Amino acid sequence: MEVEDLRLVRALQLAPRASFSVLGDVLGLHERTVARNYRRLRRAGILRVFGMVNPMAVGYQFWQVRVRCRPDASESLARALAARHDIAWVGVTAAGSEVSFSMRSLSAESRDLLLTRSLPTAARVLDIEASVVLHIFLGLSARGWSELDGLLTPEESVRLGGGETPSTDASPVPPEPFDSALFDVLAVDGRASTVKLAEAAGISEGRAARRLATLLQSRTLVIDVDLAYHDFGITCWAQMHFTVTPARLREVGAALAQLPEVAFVAAMSGRDNLVASVVCRDLRHMYEFTSGSVAALDGIVSMEIVPFTNIIKQSGGLVVDGRLVDPATPVDRH
Repeated sequence: MEVEDLRLVRALQLAPRASFSVLGDVLGLHERTVARNYRRLRRAGILRVFGMVNPMAVGYQFWQVRVRCRPDASESLARALAARHDIAWVGVTAAGSEVSFSMRSLSAESRDLLLTRSLPTAARVLDIEASVVLHIFLGLSARGWSELDGLLTPEESVRLGGGETPSTDASPVPPEPFDSALFDVLAVDGRASTVKLAEAAGISEGRAARRLATLLQSRTLVIDVDLAYHDFGITCWAQMHFTVTPARLREVGAALAQLPEVAFVAAMSGRDNLVASVVCRDLRHMYEFTSGSVAALDGIVSMEIVPFTNIIKQSGGLVVDGRLVDPATPVDRH
């Protein structure tokens, strides 16, 4: 990818709904050039800006689940899970013998139906390990992966709001009848105009703009940026599961959140009390990262690295041949 494209991606991580004129002014490009580059990256499935309801803000439970299964069943199981609206992320690990996914539980009934009935009775499922997320140190934000941070000057980052630390706290607002229409539009295009949002919700543009601002400020709604990491020189994805001394849990979680290879960190229930999603250029990078930056953190009792062999779904959108697909976009495999 050209440096111009990489700088645009980083700018969108910091300000995903900034206008093309603002982005162009910061990046030193004409707004038409920025708009053209953005649309090209989006059409190519390299970048996707989308909105998502913050499960921690609206009282949903956020689960991390690992399903051990027979290798010949992993792909079909992963794709069946990816088809569910309450499943946000799905990947195949352990050379095809395990499927990992994250679930935003809309209700105890739907969660229990999947975890205690559907999956356990599947013929090729051998074991299930489910943990509920207790606190998110990094995630639910466009800024999660900071490997591209050095492509913008400190001044450029500050102009895009990069001097602010994204909050993980949530103060939900009472729902409005038209919120679901806003969410549906933003799930496909997080940069959708207020005109389009107003038309979908059947309200005035001013009211749509005010409601969007309220939803974002309260973190009831989050605008995120998803990337096709292969195009950024990334070939190694993994989840890392940690057992951390309880007295050091906050410190280790916060420290992991500052590392550029880390895209998500959360405290969770279960045998391991901390999980992180990491992306590295290759296995050598992964080794240097885990034996260096991670190993230097005080309080880690044990660590498990679980590399992914295939990513089926990222942040609510399908991944097809390494390309990001909007949830509402038909998939043509021919």
